[in-house]
Parts: sequence; structure tokens; C-alpha cells
Amino acid sequence: MLLVLVAFMASSCAISRIKDIALVSTGVKYAVPTSTRSMDAMLLLEVDNPSVNFNVSDVTGTLRHGDRELAHFVSGQTAIQGKSHQVYELPCTITLADGVSLLDVLIYASRRNALEGLKMDVNLRAALKNGLGKVLEYKDIDLSQFSK
Repeated sequence: MLLVLVAFMASSCAISRIKDIALVSTGVKYAVPTSTRSMDAMLLLEVDNPSVNFNVSDVTGTLRHGDRELAHFVSGQTAIQGKSHQVYELPCTITLADGVSLLDVLIYASRRNALEGLKMDVNLRAALKNGLGKVLEYKDIDLSQFSK
């Protein structure tokens, strides 16, 4: 019983530091069209994690410019190292929203301030190695805050 209490207290301390995790910057390593409506991409996520190791999985989201949906994306899983500040690669599949063409995406991407006005909604599952986790939902993330 004492061992269970100590383990619970240790995990509680680690979990309380999870709020200190920060997504410092984002980027795209590559994007390769797989059809006229979709592409495979490798996202770059710079994460400052003063907390414990955890896994991110079941990532889904929507990219918007204003109220117009541009694309939907899904991703697999990646392990975030504890007590680290590093860049992680996250492979994903992007599907253009109805009414959006590849030309529309290229026009947005070619703009000088391409991230201006872009917002993203993301759902993901964050779990500790023992499987305990939580589904997190983020709305209206302003992507211009990540531009350098």
C-alpha cells in the first residue's frame, strides 16, 4: 500500500508539471502531394518539456483561414522525452477541405506572411508510459504566433 501511495504522489508531482510544457515553434519539413486532394507531410514541433516522458497519439485537426476551412489532418504517434527541449518530427496526412484546391493552398503558402490569419483546431491524446492519459482539445490556435 505504501508503494502505491509513493507511486501516486510521484506521478502527481510529474503531472502537475505538465502544464509547463510549451510548443515553442512549428514548421513543415516536407509536403508531398499524394493526389489532387491530399498530401503526406512531416511537421516539425519544437517542444520544451520540463516534465516526464509521454506519448502523443490520435492527432486530428482542421486548418482554417478566417472562417474558411482549408484542410483536415491526421497523424500517428510520437514520444516526447522528459526534461528536454528538442524538435520532434510528426508525420501526417493532410486532406483538402471541400471547395479548396491545391492552387488555393499554393497561393496561401506563397504569401509573404503566409501564417497570418491561419488558425487551427487540434485534438490529441497525451498519455504516460503506463497508459494513463487524456484527450486534449485546442481551438483557434493562431499559427502566426509561431512565425519567426
